[in-house]
Amino acid sequence: MKYLIVGGVAGGATAAARIRRIDEFAEIVLLEKGKHISYANCGLPYYIGGVVKNRNMLFMQTPVSFGKRFNIDVRIENTVIGIDPVSKTATVSRSDGSEYIETYDKLLLSPGASPVKPPLKGIDSEGIFTLRDVSDTDRIKSWLQTHEVQNAVVVGGGFIGLEMAENLHQAGAKVAIVEMANQVMAPIDFSMASHVHLHLLQKGVMLYLEQTVERFERSNGKINVFLKSGTVITTDIVILSIGVRPETSLAKAAGIKIGETGGIWVNEYLETSSKDVYAVGDAVEFSHPVTGKPYLNFLANPANRQGRLVADNMFFGNTEKYEGAIGTAIAKVFDLTVATTGLPAKRLKQFDISYQSSHTHSASHAGYYPGSMPLSVKLTFDPVTGKLYGAQIVGYDGVDKRIDQISMLIKSGGSVFDLMKLEHAYAPPFSSAKDPIAIAGYVAGNIVTGRMPVVHWRDIQSVNSEEITILDVRTRQETSGGQIIKNSINVPIDELRERTGEIPKNKPVYVYCGVGLRGYLASQILIQRGFAQVKNLSGGYKTYAIASMPITTDFLNH
Repeated sequence: MKYLIVGGVAGGATAAARIRRIDEFAEIVLLEKGKHISYANCGLPYYIGGVVKNRNMLFMQTPVSFGKRFNIDVRIENTVIGIDPVSKTATVSRSDGSEYIETYDKLLLSPGASPVKPPLKGIDSEGIFTLRDVSDTDRIKSWLQTHEVQNAVVVGGGFIGLEMAENLHQAGAKVAIVEMANQVMAPIDFSMASHVHLHLLQKGVMLYLEQTVERFERSNGKINVFLKSGTVITTDIVILSIGVRPETSLAKAAGIKIGETGGIWVNEYLETSSKDVYAVGDAVEFSHPVTGKPYLNFLANPANRQGRLVADNMFFGNTEKYEGAIGTAIAKVFDLTVATTGLPAKRLKQFDISYQSSHTHSASHAGYYPGSMPLSVKLTFDPVTGKLYGAQIVGYDGVDKRIDQISMLIKSGGSVFDLMKLEHAYAPPFSSAKDPIAIAGYVAGNIVTGRMPVVHWRDIQSVNSEEITILDVRTRQETSGGQIIKNSINVPIDELRERTGEIPKNKPVYVYCGVGLRGYLASQILIQRGFAQVKNLSGGYKTYAIASMPITTDFLNH
């Protein structure tokens, strides 16, 4: 049996190694258009910033070592320019321009994705780069070493863009991020992205949100970035991180089905519409486990999972079904860790899926043990059953282990009530007796059961204080630092029972405190004392203040 694999990063290399472990005598040919295979794509920004100092550490295997260890015919700088599923052949172009025909019994497409590079004037100027592979990394690194880079502009506020912003800052540049959306990190909701906005501004990074690049011009050794708003940013280097699109040209030309979202359509066995042709990685479209709708997933973990699974299906026949990916991702943004899994509220709105959400703020471990740091959690879930749809966590410590636990629950169809059952390893340096995600589960459970009616920060923004009573149950000292509405009533929680007469019963009462806990206690006191329309602000003043914070490029001067 002869296996032909197109693409030697992540899914392709994983599949090749897996096939060899299954069959010692199969003929395996791995074709890679670049010079490198099996490298740490996600580690590229950290090499640029100098965090990873040894370039060789980015490579899991070299083409020679991989070929030797697994007895695979690895051919780098060999680009597949056409495939014929009927004759089971592929046309391959070598680096010298010569071409040849390669046959196969089973074919795997793992072409990845390509960076989006809009046709803007001046976009091909010197000093403007995309970052997708090792060659891009080498070009950027060389530029930094041969030019005095005092200022840098990153176009696009996604995960890679933010990691590049941090690493350019680490390299000594003053960084500006230009993002056409109203927030960075599109996979998370605005309220959680606001934590990132604040942190970036505190680090001296300039944010140009809801801004679009019109053109680039080189002048006197600098690059002028012209925004459609009229703003001009002068810089020494530009990193384009606008996004990626599935690389599907080969499949399209072969008549292989392309899905609704623009990726290569595959069935549950990761086989394309052409028999014996399979596809994995960034190029494929697959149904999202929560929505059942077509979904593109540009993440390394699913690509590696698919590579292993597809190898079994190619060898044994279609026996292993792929369950799909829910988009679990994490990023380091300076000192902050940001993670997401499943579907945020904005995606649920797009899909017209009824949902409810909750915000909680906890400590990463026992507050009395040194080093405890804040951890903010947002859950999205079914308002009736409590089935988990998604989660987002922002914090400084312990974010990764919590998002992984919730991810597994979502993939197994779990609910917010399952979070309450969490049995976690507890000691003061690592958690609290009630873990932050258990607390998130308790809060969400109270929302689902109706025990705690909630109002969200966006609802508060447009409230009419004449029609609704805003009750602040924080201490007087806390209120001196700011209130949601200046004429809100301040009755500290410990005085509430004696002062309920000061609160009107003839209109709704929205209660808030610092993070939501005292507001919940206050709402229970009021409800049980005859107040009919009481709601607690989810996430309290902390969520409201961060989410409603104005974003200005001169933040540090205010």
